[in-house]
Parts: sequence; C-alpha cells; structure tokens
Amino acid sequence: MKQLTTDTGRRDWDDLDIDVEALIAELHDTVEGEVRFDRGSRALYATDASNYRHVPIGVVLPKTINDVVATHAACHRYAAPVLARGSGTSLSGETVNVAVVMDFSKYLHGILDIDPDNKLARVEPGVVHDQLSEQTLKHHLVFAPDPSTHAYCTVGGNVGNNSCGVHSVQAQGLGEGPRTSDNVEEMEVLTYDGYRMRVGPTSPEELEKIIAAGGRRGKIYSDLAQLAEDYAEMIRERFPDIPRRVSGYNLDELLPENGFNVARALVGTEGTCVTVLNATLKLVHDPPVRTLAVVGYTDIFEAGNHIPR
Repeated sequence: MKQLTTDTGRRDWDDLDIDVEALIAELHDTVEGEVRFDRGSRALYATDASNYRHVPIGVVLPKTINDVVATHAACHRYAAPVLARGSGTSLSGETVNVAVVMDFSKYLHGILDIDPDNKLARVEPGVVHDQLSEQTLKHHLVFAPDPSTHAYCTVGGNVGNNSCGVHSVQAQGLGEGPRTSDNVEEMEVLTYDGYRMRVGPTSPEELEKIIAAGGRRGKIYSDLAQLAEDYAEMIRERFPDIPRRVSGYNLDELLPENGFNVARALVGTEGTCVTVLNATLKLVHDPPVRTLAVVGYTDIFEAGNHIPR
C-alpha cells in the first residue's frame, strides 16, 4: 500500500488495503469539485458536534451529481469507504469516520423544484433547512420536522438522522407524522457500487415487475422483499410503535401494509446503505399565526400525571 508523502507515522487507515495515492490521482482526474487530502482538511473534517474524532482518508467537495458518481466509482475501485456529510451537527459521530468524506454543503444545495399545489419540494442534500423554508414559506408551506439546528443543518442530514424537532408536532397534526421519514415522498439514491435509482412507495404489482426485470435494482428489491417476508411478524409484534422513533432501521416501512416504501426505509440509515442525491419532501401548511399556552403546575410530578399516555 502506498503512503501519502505528506503524512508521518501511523494513520487510521493503515489497516485498510487502499492505494491512497492512486485514489487521489483518479479523484483529481474525474472530479470537477475540490479534492482535499492535506492534513489541515482532514483535521477539519475529523470532528462534528459530537465528542468523537476520526481522521478521514480525505475530503471531496463535489460540485455536481456527476462528481458524486465519480467519487463513488474511484472509492469503490480502491475499496475506500465513503461518507456523506452536511454541516456536521450530528451528536453521535455520524459524520466522522475513516473514509472519504463528501461534503455536500458547499455546492450541492439546490432547491430543484417546489410544487405548492401538491405540497412537495425536491432538493439536493446540501441545502440548509432554513434556506428551504425561506422559499416554501412564500407559498405558506413548510418542511415541518425541524431540529434545533435548523438554521444551519442540511436536509441531507435530516434524512440521514431521521430528524424530528419542536415543530414536528406540526407535521404530525397537519401531515403524516413527526419524523423526516414520515415527510419524504421519494428519493434518488446511489449505491456504493455506482447504481443510481429512484425509490419510494412500491405497489405489489410494481414490486413484482421490478424483481422480474432483474439486474441490480431487481436484486436489491428482491432481497428487501425477502427480508420483509422473513421477519414480518416479528417486526409487527416487536418493533417500537412510538411517534418519534428515529433510531435504527425503519424495517416496518418495508411491510406491505406500509406500501413497501424503500425511501422511508432508507431515511435514518446514516448513509450506511446509499448516498442520497436528491429528496422529494412533503410540505405542510404553515399557520399564519400561532398561540402559545403556558400551563403551570405546583411540581413536576403533578405535570407528569397530566401528560397524555
């Protein structure tokens, strides 16, 4: 394995069989955006809002979706892990790893379409939550599950984390649920080996056609369908049924009664399964005025007794 001449001592990826110099050369040849493997950039992306620290192999700031595809192709060829990242607001180390980090926030932050009639918005993963809100509020609509970091977190991060927020109650009351997964219509995704597809709810007839067509997509859907069939009863019986369940894999979204929704199943997977290229989000009506009710109790125990169960 070749080593970077700018490094001294042992690196986190020394146990990985990666020709780093060849990887850098291919990325420079195929990526229009920024390719950063210097010490300063790697140190900058070694941390997020959590207490974890992992020095990445390198950093790519893709300018286009083709750059994302090219980055995957090079990393797949040299067996280098990839990690998508937005503003790095994650609290559990989700945006740091010994990988080639792709920062979507600098260039891939487009709002591709807003459809006020159908209450939908299609965005690139690097768009900041509040930047989207600035545009949707012109139509009195909002993407409701906003975490506390909505002023700078990216929608791609919302999708990765399956975010909720204080106004997610608004999404639950006016939409289909409080979580990001409840508010995703469909997504375009890219697998590690470079297969690009659009995913969303799948009818039984469509699922049958996809599997029958074969190929990479057919194999993926066939495996997911088999997984759902093998563990359906266990998922129905034991999967946590709580409104704000945001951790873990949304296996329940693959059940037939939930429409075999591959997009919603992928929300919250933290980039471990696919890289999100764009997402179509469901919007809800934004009330023109709000009322705040302040309720006082003598102590926390009395307050707890009045919480609906």
